[in-house]
Amino acid sequence: MKKLGALLIVLMIGGAVFAQGKAPLSKGEKQLNFGVGFDGGVPVYVGIDYAVHDDITIGGNIGFDLTGFDYMNLTVRGDYHWNRLIGIPDNWDFYAGVNFGGAIGLSKYYGNGLHVDIHVGGRYYWDEKWGINLELGGGTGFASSLGVSMKL
Repeated sequence: MKKLGALLIVLMIGGAVFAQGKAPLSKGEKQLNFGVGFDGGVPVYVGIDYAVHDDITIGGNIGFDLTGFDYMNLTVRGDYHWNRLIGIPDNWDFYAGVNFGGAIGLSKYYGNGLHVDIHVGGRYYWDEKWGINLELGGGTGFASSLGVSMKL
């Protein structure tokens, strides 16, 4: 319980220090994401996020394994961006969300299937357009990924 209290105090102090509370993507803005996954093989992905609200994005991803082209993942996703709620600067982005999608087997070793994943992620924009992204998650599709984001 003491650890939880200490964590809340740190978050409140951090929120007060960095309190800007601006969304990294405003309603109507888009960003392109691409990178690599941490699953077996060399999974790569490309996707797009569209801000339907200052705190909510929806989008889609397509991914496949470069080592054998055995499967392709197609997903739709939704994310809640916590920036305004916890008061962090807009060059940082902290979010959590869910993916729904399907895997299409492209070889005899992989079959087709549906998957649902949850994830948390963080992004740092080093300038007005470009950022680096780390996402951790789990479920039945890609587990975690590291990539680059470009605001459109």
